[in-house]
Amino acid sequence: MITSEICIDACLSASTACEICFTDSINTDNKDCMPICRDTADISAMCARFEARGSLYATDLHVLCAKVCRACAEECLKHSDHHECCKDCAAACLKCAEMCEAHALVKIN
Repeated sequence: MITSEICIDACLSASTACEICFTDSINTDNKDCMPICRDTADISAMCARFEARGSLYATDLHVLCAKVCRACAEECLKHSDHHECCKDCAAACLKCAEMCEAHALVKIN
């Protein structure tokens, strides 16, 4: 079972990985990752906060967070062969998406 703590940790890890990837993308002029990494960093951090406070809207946000995380992972995987941070970001985002989807499903049922 996916607990709130596990989901929060996955969201915060994705947020951190996206911030690192965004910064590296600036330094390496990798414009493809920048927009989605910024969006994902923000939504995953917000999702962690909503979950931590027990917001009535956390489940809805988990669904959206999973969607955005999957889009970020897809983009970062395109660059993972030559950017280590993209590889790390994609992995963190996929884990976050999986945790958010599982946690949302548990809360819906």
